[in-house]
Amino acid sequence: MIIGVPKELKQDEYRVAMTPAGVRELTSAGHVVRVEQGAGEGSSIPDSEYVATGAKIIPDADEVWAGSDMVLKVKEPVEEEYRRLSLRSGQVLFTYLHLAASRECTDALVAAGNVAIAYETVRLPDSSLPLLTPMSEVAGRMAPIVASHHLMRPGGGRGSLVCGVPGVEAAKIVILGAGVAGMAAATLAVGLHASVYVLDKNLERLRQVDHHFRGALETIASSAHAIEEQCADADIVIGAVLVVGARAPRLVSDDLVARMRPGSVLVDISVDQGGCFESTRPTTHSDPTYMVHGSVFYCVSNMPGAVPHSSTYALANATLPYTLELADRGWQDAVRLDRSLAEGVNVVRGKVTCEPVADANGLAYTPLADLL
Repeated sequence: MIIGVPKELKQDEYRVAMTPAGVRELTSAGHVVRVEQGAGEGSSIPDSEYVATGAKIIPDADEVWAGSDMVLKVKEPVEEEYRRLSLRSGQVLFTYLHLAASRECTDALVAAGNVAIAYETVRLPDSSLPLLTPMSEVAGRMAPIVASHHLMRPGGGRGSLVCGVPGVEAAKIVILGAGVAGMAAATLAVGLHASVYVLDKNLERLRQVDHHFRGALETIASSAHAIEEQCADADIVIGAVLVVGARAPRLVSDDLVARMRPGSVLVDISVDQGGCFESTRPTTHSDPTYMVHGSVFYCVSNMPGAVPHSSTYALANATLPYTLELADRGWQDAVRLDRSLAEGVNVVRGKVTCEPVADANGLAYTPLADLL
């Protein structure tokens, strides 16, 4: 199979979908890897390292797309790339898609007639998300760090030190969701000596969190009342809610934000799926924040892109086994044999095969089994 790795075009996105180690694995298996010139520079991977492990460097993005059976990316195609989706008939696109939050990208993929497989909906039998997990860990660990910066006066916040000092209380950090991102955020928040509160609807999950942190944070059963009660006097709120493939639920209203402390900070890790704050809108690393009722909103839609070297290797380590499956078997046989990978198939030849995506966008749903 011919596999293409284009340079990411999303603003402030410096990750790349393949490492030189991945190139070696694929070329050793008899596949051809074509990497767009400069695609790895943002992740501190020069073209020479790709060449050394067997990749072909292609100077033109159109040529990468048109000449590849499968395209590997990090982020969903942006508008500039929509026309490239149909340059090669039957092409497989393997990347993060987050289509429930983007009707425009969904329509572009449907119109292209290709096969779109989303990292974030590949799901194991235990319901874990192996390709979303590494980036959720990165974003979760970043969240208290960026929040603590913006809580300082130069960052737009109320001027508090997140860890406090002797005689002055530490910041209160409320984390909505105890999944992978929420746990990663809690790990850093506890390490920063903040006062940490984790909310989740799953009581068994809260028991696991309580056991893991051995009393270093508070666990609270999530409800509308509990969210309002905990956020009202919070210094930092971190939204880390995920419904696989679907739009994130709106948990923090503007009315609640208006009752929070002026200069508090809200970080929405769920922004890729539409966000869990009422006023969430995607921002960039170049312009990451905006104000809502006196509070700082940080809603960068590609948080791990700020640490691309770490993120690229963490992501590529997770995606490579699935990439090899797709390349070795072809997408149809690969998803027939691997139900987890089948969960990742979102669009096939103009049909939406992920029910939450179809529901979120008001489109018809076609079961994948009908198309195999």
